[in-house]
Amino acid sequence: MSDRRRRGRAGRVVFGVAAVAVAGAAAVAGFGLPDRDGSAATHSAPPPKTAKVTRQTLVDGQNEDGQLGHGDARTLTGRGQGTLTELPAVGATVQRGQAIYRVDNAPVVLLFGALPSYRNLTTGDEGPDVRQLEENLAALGYTGFTVDEKYSASTAAAVRKWQGDLGLTKTGSVESGRVFYAAGPVRVGEHKSEVGDPAGTAVLTYTNTAPVVTVDLDVADARLAKTGSAVTVKLPDGRSVPAKIALVQTVIQPASGNGPAATKYRATIGPDDPKAFDGLDQMTVTVGFTAGKKENVLAVPVQALLALAEGGYGVQVVENGATRVVAVELGLFASGKVEVSGDGIADGTVVGMPG
Repeated sequence: MSDRRRRGRAGRVVFGVAAVAVAGAAAVAGFGLPDRDGSAATHSAPPPKTAKVTRQTLVDGQNEDGQLGHGDARTLTGRGQGTLTELPAVGATVQRGQAIYRVDNAPVVLLFGALPSYRNLTTGDEGPDVRQLEENLAALGYTGFTVDEKYSASTAAAVRKWQGDLGLTKTGSVESGRVFYAAGPVRVGEHKSEVGDPAGTAVLTYTNTAPVVTVDLDVADARLAKTGSAVTVKLPDGRSVPAKIALVQTVIQPASGNGPAATKYRATIGPDDPKAFDGLDQMTVTVGFTAGKKENVLAVPVQALLALAEGGYGVQVVENGATRVVAVELGLFASGKVEVSGDGIADGTVVGMPG
């Protein structure tokens, strides 16, 4: 990754570019494209500097600072009446079926699912939230009912067994505030309330349990933010960990001081080896993104490109003491170079460069 240059904010190292920045466009006034027979206008004035077309591998990539932690924190807000009587320890992991906090000494139970608990459930109810509850009961080992969208008498019987195991009154119905749904196990971030506070307030924050890396990318770097793309995470101890982008979200960063609000792409990155980040938390890492790679292509320095009056780009070929402008097709930009192809362009071809 030679020829790196700094761009914008601290912590960003660019080793590939995705847009053309051509110097010396004014110098091509009067240059024309090759004639229809393939020849090109020949000029005797030598360029101030030259470079060679080389065959190589181009990699369009970029290094960005990321934060290794447990991802974005979310706030759990209590529901209903009562008093908080127990909170889990900060940093604790809460699994399915366990109490995420207690109200009036009764547990509020963590279950897994995408739907929030938005209503009381009882015999005769139907809907996807019923299926979600039944899936959790089955995962916890309760049987005797069919996992579907109908809250049957059999479902109620399983709920009574579950309530008895939790030390709750065996009603066979589930109050909306008795369960809390999350995508999976959660890690307790911080307490928002204390034991003795009313239950219907912000109780605590939580995150995913597995350590991940998050990186906020500028909109101009959207090409890097592709779910499933491979990246490399360099840890402070020098290790490089192969990883992939698991999730990309659009986030709005609020205005701060004199700076305006900004739109970012937030990439959440997980390691290929689930244990690679074990024991690590709250540290800055370097993430290497790769947006494109081309092997065995012809390339020239970007500065060698000339903007042609007829449109498109060309290079000034230097040959036998004379120069001529040759139109080229552009490919991948990376590391200050650009992939080129065209008649008369070969490995070792000498091209002009601005002074």
